[in-house]
Amino acid sequence: METKTPTMFIFLLLFILNLSSSICEASDDNSVHTMFLDCLSKETNQQISNIVYSQSNPSYTSILRAYIRNARFNTSSTLKPTIIVTPESESHVQATVVCAKKLGFQLKIRSGGHDYEGISYVSDTPFLILDMFNLRTITVDVENQSAFVQSGATLGELYYKIWEKSKVLGFPAGVCPTVGVGGHFSGGGYGNMLRKFGLSVDHIFDAQIVDVNGRILDRKSMGEDLFWAIKGGGGASFGVVLSYSINLVPVPEKVTVFRIEKTIEENATDLVYKWQSVAPTIDNDLFLRLLLQPVTSKINKGQKTVRASVIAMYLGNAEAIVGLLGKEFPEMGLKIEDCIETTWIDSMVWWANYDNGTSPTVLLDRNPDSANFLKRKSDYVQTPISKQSLEWIWKKMIEQGKVGFVFNSYGGRMSEIPETETPFPHRKGNLFKIQYSVNWQEEGADALKNYLNQAKMLYSYMTPFVSKNPRSAYLNYRDLDIGVMPKGGNDINAGRVYGEKYFGVNFDRLVKVKSDVDPQNFFRNEQSIPTLPSYLTCSAVVVLLLVNAEIPYSGATSGKWVPVLSAIKLMGPLIWLLGLG
Repeated sequence: METKTPTMFIFLLLFILNLSSSICEASDDNSVHTMFLDCLSKETNQQISNIVYSQSNPSYTSILRAYIRNARFNTSSTLKPTIIVTPESESHVQATVVCAKKLGFQLKIRSGGHDYEGISYVSDTPFLILDMFNLRTITVDVENQSAFVQSGATLGELYYKIWEKSKVLGFPAGVCPTVGVGGHFSGGGYGNMLRKFGLSVDHIFDAQIVDVNGRILDRKSMGEDLFWAIKGGGGASFGVVLSYSINLVPVPEKVTVFRIEKTIEENATDLVYKWQSVAPTIDNDLFLRLLLQPVTSKINKGQKTVRASVIAMYLGNAEAIVGLLGKEFPEMGLKIEDCIETTWIDSMVWWANYDNGTSPTVLLDRNPDSANFLKRKSDYVQTPISKQSLEWIWKKMIEQGKVGFVFNSYGGRMSEIPETETPFPHRKGNLFKIQYSVNWQEEGADALKNYLNQAKMLYSYMTPFVSKNPRSAYLNYRDLDIGVMPKGGNDINAGRVYGEKYFGVNFDRLVKVKSDVDPQNFFRNEQSIPTLPSYLTCSAVVVLLLVNAEIPYSGATSGKWVPVLSAIKLMGPLIWLLGLG
């Protein structure tokens, strides 16, 4: 029998180490689509080419564009996914995870496309999109006041299905009907009933997720730590959330909505100042949103001013809310004729900016391929802003030109739930949340730079008035300005920069969960949860496997192998410590 020599072994080792880089990174040649299809077919025992779209497929562009909700990321220069998968069953999701891992591609998960920075469908490295829009089953159980909803459903579809079954049940979630359930819930999810019922995630009692190994897990099998993490910690960091089981909430047969507008010339400053103390403390049945926008004055012709709009939802009748605000908030001047008494489902239609009386069927319209250019940022306010400071802020808003604020009142149920109950920490002590909002229609780099700079400048001006150490932010108002993970990296210090803004004291627990369930950081994005530090690279794994492998050699040459094996055993820990390979 011919014996191997140390020289041959070292050559083989170097060859394997060089090959290991191709194990960690997939090729981007034309064979990827075929390889991926072959893998999916083997994993599912099905021919599923009809749910896989390569860039050469005639339907590729329409599938990609359908759920791009920010036109900033719908340009010719935006890197496109190599493949889009549109699963029609849970097994398709499982197979996609397994095959994306085998090919070494980053996997982006899209449920509605409303991520403000396009993270669910944009990347700067080769990637695949797992688009969940076909998985939209909703089952409502009126008797148990609960519902089952798949991640690809929209909020509008969920509301409509609830209304079909009951006129006195609802769910506390967002007011934009085209938002996907998957993304909305995974970041916390809030809407115009948060002061009464808290967040969407406060009403989830079970979920299903496909983990990094392609297994489907429910609450019992995934464990309480992972179940906790996906209720506000960003589901895409931990796996692919397939569905949620939620508790519905009672709503009255009649609710009241209204909108009151005042400009600076009409004492908007007094209105906003008083709003800060009333909105977070008044009856929990009332949600008062405040929209602040720079506009052209109707009183002082040609001059710019700021308009304050109070947009409200009251879980009761008009007479009751007029009486309550007449006592608690006379600066608003609410009259009975300002109010619209309606049903809960019709109020959601009204909040979605449809005319009062529009059929609830509009909530089923997904509005595919509809996108504005936009930028959003967020802040939290814990101390009321003085009148003098508000007047200064108005000047800065007018100077910048177009960026507006949305103030969302907290208090009520939000102050009663501990900050560690879910990964979403922004509870007690916060008066309201700020959304910085700017939309534009102009195309081109100059317009993009202009409006992004406006948002950044106004955000900078607000520094003295918002939360500090950290300056908090809301995950579902995604903002890459506050920090990103280095390209292809897994840097816990970089992750902490944005992670503590989004998750506060819950960041370290999220890192621990991530490290347990996805130690190799397969599920990652520009602002994902990192794993605990590990210096075991792909090449190091190969070395350590070789060290521990049983390599056959004859007794006559065993003495020649001792120095080589000893050297390899020393190399393993060295590679581990230095991060080489």
